Amino acid sequence: MNKFAQLYIDNAKRDIAPINLARNGTEASLYIYDVIDSWYGVSAKAVTEAIAEAGDAEVLHVYINSPGGSVFEGRAIMAALSRFKGKTVAHIDSLCASAATSIALACNEVEMQQGAFFMIHNASAAVWGDKNAMRETADLLEKIEGSIVADYVGKTGKDEQQVIDWMNAETWFNADEALEHGFIDRIADTNSKATNKWNLAAFDKAPKALLAPAPEALPEPEKVIPSMTNSNTNKLALIQVL
Repeated sequence: MNKFAQLYIDNAKRDIAPINLARNGTEASLYIYDVIDSWYGVSAKAVTEAIAEAGDAEVLHVYINSPGGSVFEGRAIMAALSRFKGKTVAHIDSLCASAATSIALACNEVEMQQGAFFMIHNASAAVWGDKNAMRETADLLEKIEGSIVADYVGKTGKDEQQVIDWMNAETWFNADEALEHGFIDRIADTNSKATNKWNLAAFDKAPKALLAPAPEALPEPEKVIPSMTNSNTNKLALIQVL
Protein backbone atom coordinates (compact mmCIF):
# COMPACT_ATOMS: atom_id res chain seq x y z
CA MET A 1 0.00 0.00 0.00
CA ASN A 2 1.43 3.41 -0.93
CA LYS A 3 1.86 6.09 1.72
CA PHE A 4 -0.96 8.26 0.42
CA ALA A 5 -3.50 5.43 0.68
CA GLN A 6 -2.26 4.67 4.18
CA LEU A 7 -2.56 8.34 5.16
CA TYR A 8 -6.16 8.37 3.98
CA ILE A 9 -6.99 5.31 6.05
CA ASP A 10 -5.17 6.54 9.15
CA ASN A 11 -6.72 10.00 9.15
CA ALA A 12 -10.21 8.65 8.44
CA LYS A 13 -10.14 7.07 11.92
CA ARG A 14 -9.84 10.40 13.73
CA ASP A 15 -12.62 11.76 15.90
CA ILE A 16 -14.73 14.66 14.66
CA ALA A 17 -13.33 18.01 15.80
CA PRO A 18 -16.07 20.63 16.22
CA ILE A 19 -15.63 24.27 15.32
CA ASN A 20 -16.25 26.00 18.63
CA LEU A 21 -17.17 29.66 18.94
CA ALA A 22 -17.20 31.21 22.41
CA ARG A 23 -18.46 34.71 23.20
CA ASN A 24 -17.21 36.51 26.31
CA GLY A 25 -18.40 40.09 26.55
CA THR A 26 -16.82 42.19 23.83
CA GLU A 27 -14.54 39.35 22.66
CA ALA A 28 -15.14 36.09 20.81
CA SER A 29 -12.95 33.01 20.35
CA LEU A 30 -12.96 30.67 17.36
CA TYR A 31 -11.14 27.32 17.38
CA ILE A 32 -9.74 25.89 14.13
CA TYR A 33 -8.44 22.53 15.31
CA ASP A 34 -8.56 20.37 12.20
CA VAL A 35 -7.75 19.91 8.53
CA ILE A 36 -8.86 22.82 6.31
CA ASP A 37 -11.31 21.19 3.92
CA SER A 38 -14.94 21.48 2.81
CA TRP A 39 -15.54 17.72 3.11
CA TYR A 40 -13.13 16.39 5.72
CA GLY A 41 -12.64 19.05 8.38
CA VAL A 42 -12.99 22.79 8.92
CA SER A 43 -14.75 24.37 5.95
CA ALA A 44 -14.82 27.99 4.87
CA LYS A 45 -18.63 27.87 5.16
CA ALA A 46 -18.47 26.77 8.81
CA VAL A 47 -15.87 29.41 9.68
CA THR A 48 -17.84 32.13 7.90
CA GLU A 49 -20.94 31.17 9.87
CA ALA A 50 -18.90 31.23 13.09
CA ILE A 51 -17.59 34.72 12.32
CA ALA A 52 -21.15 35.87 11.67
CA GLU A 53 -22.13 34.49 15.09
CA ALA A 54 -19.34 36.62 16.61
CA GLY A 55 -21.46 39.58 15.52
CA ASP A 56 -20.31 42.92 16.92
CA ALA A 57 -17.46 41.55 19.03
CA GLU A 58 -14.59 44.01 19.23
CA VAL A 59 -11.94 41.27 19.12
CA LEU A 60 -12.04 37.84 17.49
CA HIS A 61 -9.41 35.38 18.74
CA VAL A 62 -8.64 32.59 16.25
CA TYR A 63 -6.97 29.57 17.87
CA ILE A 64 -5.16 27.29 15.41
CA ASN A 65 -3.94 23.70 15.51
CA SER A 66 -4.07 22.43 11.92
CA PRO A 67 -1.90 20.52 9.42
CA GLY A 68 -3.31 22.62 6.58
CA GLY A 69 -5.45 21.41 3.70
CA SER A 70 -7.21 23.02 0.77
CA VAL A 71 -5.66 26.30 -0.30
CA PHE A 72 -8.98 27.43 -1.80
CA GLU A 73 -10.91 26.84 1.43
CA GLY A 74 -8.07 28.60 3.24
CA ARG A 75 -8.31 31.67 1.04
CA ALA A 76 -12.06 31.85 1.53
CA ILE A 77 -11.46 31.80 5.29
CA MET A 78 -8.89 34.58 4.88
CA ALA A 79 -11.48 36.68 3.05
CA ALA A 80 -14.03 36.09 5.80
CA LEU A 81 -11.53 37.20 8.44
CA SER A 82 -10.68 40.32 6.44
CA ARG A 83 -14.37 41.29 6.41
CA PHE A 84 -14.69 41.07 10.19
CA LYS A 85 -15.14 44.64 11.45
CA GLY A 86 -13.30 44.16 14.73
CA LYS A 87 -9.71 43.20 15.52
CA THR A 88 -8.54 39.66 14.72
CA VAL A 89 -5.81 37.88 16.67
CA ALA A 90 -4.42 34.49 15.63
CA HIS A 91 -3.11 32.20 18.36
CA ILE A 92 -0.94 29.34 17.09
CA ASP A 93 -1.47 26.77 19.83
CA SER A 94 0.45 23.83 18.39
CA LEU A 95 0.71 23.08 14.67
CA CYS A 96 0.14 25.71 11.98
CA ALA A 97 1.14 24.22 8.64
CA SER A 98 0.52 24.77 4.95
CA ALA A 99 -2.86 26.44 4.27
CA ALA A 100 -3.34 27.13 7.99
CA THR A 101 -0.42 29.58 7.93
CA SER A 102 -2.21 31.87 5.48
CA ILE A 103 -5.25 31.89 7.76
CA ALA A 104 -3.06 32.92 10.69
CA LEU A 105 -1.42 35.71 8.68
CA ALA A 106 -4.82 37.03 7.58
CA CYS A 107 -5.38 38.16 11.18
CA ASN A 108 -4.29 41.59 12.41
CA GLU A 109 -1.93 40.04 14.98
CA VAL A 110 -0.30 36.62 15.28
CA GLU A 111 0.79 35.09 18.58
CA MET A 112 2.54 31.71 18.85
CA GLN A 113 3.13 29.36 21.74
CA GLN A 114 6.65 28.23 22.57
CA GLY A 115 6.80 24.62 21.42
CA ALA A 116 4.47 25.16 18.47
CA PHE A 117 5.51 24.83 14.82
CA PHE A 118 4.86 27.00 11.73
CA MET A 119 5.47 25.25 8.38
CA ILE A 120 5.49 26.62 4.83
CA HIS A 121 5.96 24.60 1.63
CA ASN A 122 5.04 24.45 -2.04
CA ALA A 123 1.49 23.77 -3.14
CA SER A 124 0.84 20.23 -4.30
CA ALA A 125 -1.96 18.33 -6.03
CA ALA A 126 -2.79 14.94 -7.45
CA VAL A 127 -3.39 14.89 -11.20
CA TRP A 128 -4.41 12.23 -13.71
CA GLY A 129 -4.15 12.66 -17.45
CA ASP A 130 -1.87 13.22 -20.38
CA LYS A 131 1.09 15.59 -20.72
CA ASN A 132 -1.22 18.56 -21.30
CA ALA A 133 -3.09 17.92 -18.06
CA MET A 134 0.24 17.63 -16.23
CA ARG A 135 1.50 20.95 -17.62
CA GLU A 136 -1.78 22.72 -16.89
CA THR A 137 -1.67 21.53 -13.29
CA ALA A 138 1.93 22.66 -12.92
CA ASP A 139 1.00 26.10 -14.27
CA LEU A 140 -1.93 26.30 -11.84
CA LEU A 141 0.32 25.36 -8.91
CA GLU A 142 2.78 28.12 -9.86
CA LYS A 143 -0.04 30.68 -9.87
CA ILE A 144 -1.27 29.47 -6.49
CA GLU A 145 2.24 29.65 -5.06
CA GLY A 146 2.59 33.20 -6.37
CA SER A 147 -0.33 34.36 -4.22
CA ILE A 148 1.01 32.48 -1.19
CA VAL A 149 4.48 34.00 -1.63
CA ALA A 150 2.89 37.44 -1.78
CA ASP A 151 1.12 36.79 1.53
CA TYR A 152 4.36 35.77 3.24
CA VAL A 153 6.37 38.64 1.77
CA GLY A 154 3.69 41.09 2.83
CA LYS A 155 3.79 39.86 6.41
CA THR A 156 7.53 39.35 6.84
CA GLY A 157 9.03 41.99 4.55
CA LYS A 158 11.48 39.32 3.38
CA ASP A 159 12.88 39.10 -0.12
CA GLU A 160 10.63 37.11 -2.44
CA GLN A 161 13.42 34.68 -3.35
CA GLN A 162 14.08 33.97 0.32
CA VAL A 163 10.43 33.02 0.81
CA ILE A 164 10.48 30.84 -2.32
CA ASP A 165 13.60 29.07 -1.04
CA TRP A 166 11.91 28.37 2.30
CA MET A 167 8.86 26.97 0.52
CA ASN A 168 10.97 24.82 -1.80
CA ALA A 169 12.73 23.37 1.25
CA GLU A 170 9.52 22.70 3.26
CA THR A 171 10.64 24.82 6.22
CA TRP A 172 9.44 24.23 9.79
CA PHE A 173 9.87 27.25 12.09
CA ASN A 174 9.73 27.07 15.86
CA ALA A 175 8.33 30.07 17.72
CA ASP A 176 11.67 31.86 18.04
CA GLU A 177 12.43 31.39 14.35
CA ALA A 178 8.94 32.45 13.27
CA LEU A 179 9.32 35.63 15.32
CA GLU A 180 12.85 36.29 14.02
CA HIS A 181 11.69 36.07 10.40
CA GLY A 182 8.53 38.11 10.89
CA PHE A 183 5.83 35.47 10.45
CA ILE A 184 4.42 36.20 13.90
CA ASP A 185 4.20 39.33 16.05
CA ARG A 186 4.96 37.84 19.45
CA ILE A 187 5.46 34.68 21.46
CA ALA A 188 2.82 33.85 24.07
CA ASP A 189 3.75 34.20 27.74
CA THR A 190 2.71 30.61 28.44
CA ASN A 191 4.51 27.53 27.14
CA SER A 192 2.89 24.45 25.64
CA LYS A 193 4.04 21.17 24.15
CA ALA A 194 3.13 20.69 20.51
CA THR A 195 0.51 17.96 20.09
CA ASN A 196 -0.48 16.14 16.94
CA LYS A 197 -3.29 13.76 16.03
CA TRP A 198 -2.65 13.61 12.28
CA ASN A 199 -0.53 11.30 10.18
CA LEU A 200 2.08 13.74 8.83
CA ALA A 201 4.07 11.26 6.74
CA ALA A 202 3.16 13.18 3.58
CA PHE A 203 5.51 15.94 4.79
CA ASP A 204 9.19 15.23 4.20
CA LYS A 205 10.62 17.16 7.16
CA ALA A 206 8.02 17.00 9.92
CA PRO A 207 9.70 17.43 13.33
CA LYS A 208 10.08 14.25 15.37
CA ALA A 209 8.04 15.87 18.14
CA LEU A 210 5.00 15.77 15.85
CA LEU A 211 5.38 12.33 14.28
CA ALA A 212 3.97 10.44 17.27
CA PRO A 213 0.28 11.43 17.54
CA ALA A 214 -0.91 12.53 20.98
CA PRO A 215 -4.39 13.23 22.33
CA GLU A 216 -5.51 16.82 22.02
CA ALA A 217 -7.66 18.65 24.54
CA LEU A 218 -9.84 21.44 23.18
CA PRO A 219 -10.20 24.38 25.60
CA GLU A 220 -13.63 24.56 27.20
CA PRO A 221 -15.37 27.75 26.01
CA GLU A 222 -17.90 29.53 28.19
CA LYS A 223 -20.49 29.30 25.47
CA VAL A 224 -20.44 27.01 22.46
CA ILE A 225 -22.61 27.75 19.46
CA PRO A 226 -24.07 24.33 18.44
CA SER A 227 -24.46 25.34 14.80
CA MET A 228 -20.69 25.52 14.51
CA THR A 229 -20.25 21.73 14.79
CA ASN A 230 -19.01 20.22 11.56
CA SER A 231 -20.50 16.75 11.15
CA ASN A 232 -18.20 15.66 8.34
CA THR A 233 -15.78 12.83 8.99
CA ASN A 234 -12.30 14.30 9.46
CA LYS A 235 -9.57 13.11 7.16
CA LEU A 236 -6.35 14.56 5.80
CA ALA A 237 -7.48 15.30 2.27
CA LEU A 238 -5.03 14.00 -0.27
CA ILE A 239 -6.53 14.68 -3.68
CA GLN A 240 -6.49 18.45 -3.39
CA VAL A 241 -4.10 21.34 -3.31
CA LEU A 242 -2.30 21.27 0.05
